[in-house]
Amino acid sequence: MAHKKGVGSSKNGRESAAQRLGVKIFGGEKCVAGNIIVRQRGTRHYPGQNVAIGKDDTLYALADGIVQFKKGRRDRSTVSVIPAEA
Repeated sequence: MAHKKGVGSSKNGRESAAQRLGVKIFGGEKCVAGNIIVRQRGTRHYPGQNVAIGKDDTLYALADGIVQFKKGRRDRSTVSVIPAEA
């Protein structure tokens, strides 16, 4: 009789955490400089005025203002931040 349990590979441990992608601040909402607007894989949305793109394709605001989503040429979605008038 064996005195140790057989050492096989585990059948569990393959479930990975969700990535929490998507739009975080929608069109018409206020944002502050540095706020993440969209988390995405690839460029579903492109940066416009006062918006920059991170190395993981995240779009974030460069200025305070109101977020605007716009469809441009070839149905390309562009995200801009319109600065609030002082």
